[in-house]
Amino acid sequence: MTSRVAGQWTPYSTDSFIKKMNEVSRGLLALGVKPGDKVALISHNNRCEWNIMDHGILQIGAIDVPIYPTMTEKDIAYILNHSESNYCFVSNDELFAKVSAIRGEAPALLGVYTFERVQGAPHWSEVTDMAASVDQSQVDDIKNNVKEDDLATIIYTSGTTGLPKGVMLTHRNIASNAVLSSERLPGLKPRDSRALSFLPVCHIFERMLHYLYIYNGVTVYFAESLETIKEDLNHSKPHIFTAVPRLLEKFFDGIVAKGTAAGGLKGAIFKWAVRLALAWEPDGRNGAFYEWKLGIARKLVFSKVKTALGLTEILAVASGSAALQPRLARFFNGAAIPVLEGYGLTETSPVISVNTINTPGMIRIGAVGKPIRDTQVRIAEDGEIQCKGPQVMMGYYKDPERTAEVLKDGWFCTGDIGVIEDGFLRITDRKKEIFKTSGGKYIAPQLIENALKESRFIEQCIVVGDGRNFPAALIVPSFDALKEWCSRQGHTFKDPQSAINDPKIIDRIWQDINKANEDFGKWEQVKKIKLLPKLFTIESGELTPTLKLKRKAIMERYAADVDEIYRE
Repeated sequence: MTSRVAGQWTPYSTDSFIKKMNEVSRGLLALGVKPGDKVALISHNNRCEWNIMDHGILQIGAIDVPIYPTMTEKDIAYILNHSESNYCFVSNDELFAKVSAIRGEAPALLGVYTFERVQGAPHWSEVTDMAASVDQSQVDDIKNNVKEDDLATIIYTSGTTGLPKGVMLTHRNIASNAVLSSERLPGLKPRDSRALSFLPVCHIFERMLHYLYIYNGVTVYFAESLETIKEDLNHSKPHIFTAVPRLLEKFFDGIVAKGTAAGGLKGAIFKWAVRLALAWEPDGRNGAFYEWKLGIARKLVFSKVKTALGLTEILAVASGSAALQPRLARFFNGAAIPVLEGYGLTETSPVISVNTINTPGMIRIGAVGKPIRDTQVRIAEDGEIQCKGPQVMMGYYKDPERTAEVLKDGWFCTGDIGVIEDGFLRITDRKKEIFKTSGGKYIAPQLIENALKESRFIEQCIVVGDGRNFPAALIVPSFDALKEWCSRQGHTFKDPQSAINDPKIIDRIWQDINKANEDFGKWEQVKKIKLLPKLFTIESGELTPTLKLKRKAIMERYAADVDEIYRE
């Protein structure tokens, strides 16, 4: 494993990782940590220290509690108190100050340590320095008595409403998911394969992949931040990494903007290549002539794209957390950057299903793959997806009522609506997000939102209309795409605030909305829109740390805009 912190790459060999992990275990035992005790971890970025702590905690039967660094002080205080965490390890001065400010609200918390050197703060090396006072045989004895069905971690879901829920996952839940998910990833070779990690490791998606990488002998590089992702990709030249659709959208927009700007013959060839990629179908279903043309496009255009992104050796990009737009799946697979969309939840450790290119007939655009081995999936009468398998959680910590609501006769009720077609699972919406218009028609907003975001001029959107007479949408335009379009049209682009009131820009966005509307029934079609000048963000409380819309928060903040839509 190798971390990049302050621009410097710091590697850990397998031997040094194990040595440090054992030092952490012995140091924690010296502190008085016992099997079943809770230790919280909070880091702004993925780093070797987080993983070393994770393994050091787990092998002595203690339970780690990862926390999102973007959570409010109120939520962090709630989690530390609710979990009864005894110690907390944080990455830097900002998080140390954040946790120190609320220590009085977490009476079980005995100490806070930092990974980076922070004046006045205990450094994590103080814990590893205590390792000398404990014999390694104590660690080995405890480790050998840890059972696969013992609680390993409590992950508090950020949620879109209400207090965070503590998802209890066992060693078996996570380990089985890492082993079984490995079967869907192509061509990873022990010691020769590289992965880049940058999604939050406090989320089970990225964390499970870390275990998968270790299981498969993959070298892991930890990116410094999302801001340095292009540099980190070029340094690590990964064979695999995980991504959320939002990042792939950014990559796509950047690629298209740069290629289009070339102009002339180069620009024409680029546009031809993009059109080809956007028509991609799995397993050569477009025929030999298409594949021949695509081969030329890959050589002339997409090979340069892959070189620029540091993806010359890429084998797979695992996409999760939110629905992937079909155009992105087609484009990247067409460009020989295999994007494999999967599905799961924190409560399922997380993978339930995922596409793969290992075997013909195992990838479908618009679907999230077939269930992984040992996992059963069924669709309930109301359309809800339910699953059963070794990855399903023990339950919610200290919350038997909510546990009983989602675990029924061994089946986990996901809260998502979907269908199974030829063995492929397709998600259509969140059960709790479906709303009804005043005319009694049900609306699945996610389906419509995903269709609207097919437009390169729409960055974010939320479909509204609960109890109203028709659906409408709040839309955050892609201002970079609009600026480029205005330049080509000879139209002045001043700033975002002016753009959202510009009739010509509004008309251009409506062209794409009308096109998207064609795929929906009249009662589902977006009838009115309101453009917004700034993005929904985690910091503003409008997105969860996994970039899902916090619908309630957005509706409260933009209540006046919604009212304006329906007044007109």
